[in-house]
Amino acid sequence: MQWVTRAYVHLDRVASPWLILRFIDPDAQFCFVPWGQEADRPADAIAFAIPGADYGPHDAAGTTFAKLRRGYRLADPALATMEAVVAAGVNHVLHGYQPGADDRLGQIAIGLLAIAEGMLLARRDDALIIRDSLVFYDALHAQFQVEHAMKAGGLQPPGHADGRGPTSKVEFLRGVLDAL
Repeated sequence: MQWVTRAYVHLDRVASPWLILRFIDPDAQFCFVPWGQEADRPADAIAFAIPGADYGPHDAAGTTFAKLRRGYRLADPALATMEAVVAAGVNHVLHGYQPGADDRLGQIAIGLLAIAEGMLLARRDDALIIRDSLVFYDALHAQFQVEHAMKAGGLQPPGHADGRGPTSKVEFLRGVLDAL
């Protein structure tokens, strides 16, 4: 299926294609319309982050990522955590939100925002930005999946005290992910 959004994808409009590709439409193709020319979008494409679309841009009802997650009933708790990260990043951009030192998800959002802005500068092509950003969202999703599984199972990873450095922790975390 073809999906359409505005050009110059950034944070929410990169997280949303990741969500679409990984959980909604693995064969999705994306096209991009210039800002102010949204009415000229392909009629057969599913619009997202475009005013008036079912999955419109971030507003009081949430980010586009949140609207897609709700609309497609994606209940994965790791996606809910990612939704909070994307929302914090959007809140930072639009409202100057500054996460405190104890706001881990807000801090992650600021890092993800830096990556998104860097991709805008480094890639200069929306399709390449999405393609090259997927790995960051895959990594965040894997991290949040493991965190939720560990919390649900009351698990703690081994520390460095076993003399194997990070090896035992990485093996443990990969094992948790593989068991999901």
